[in-house]
Amino acid sequence: MRPLLIVGALLVLLTGCVSSHVIDPRGYDETGTASYYGAQHHGKRTASGEAFDQNGLTAAHRELPFGTRVQVTNLGNDKSVVVRINDRGPHTRGRLIDLSRTAAQQLDMLRSGTAKVRIQALSD
Repeated sequence: MRPLLIVGALLVLLTGCVSSHVIDPRGYDETGTASYYGAQHHGKRTASGEAFDQNGLTAAHRELPFGTRVQVTNLGNDKSVVVRINDRGPHTRGRLIDLSRTAAQQLDMLRSGTAKVRIQALSD
């Protein structure tokens, strides 16, 4: 009986560590590094359950609620794009947002692969 309790307690702890902390998007305004993901993920399920479309204007963020619309501005060239959060990530340390290929193209960051950006949540 005791080993079963220990395993159960460990599962509860691990579940708490894995779950994403969702934040209130109102007033969200952060600066950080953006990257993008494309062809190798095209058609695969996102964390929200929809299929990833590299040609759509979507993004992955660790904490913003699914459906949140954000304006992403490339601080290197002042180009902006509005995307909808539909996935969790990025899974690379030091990155704030992963954009679809089309969103990255609009920010002119395909060649570099990353860009310093400002992310601002939009109210609906």
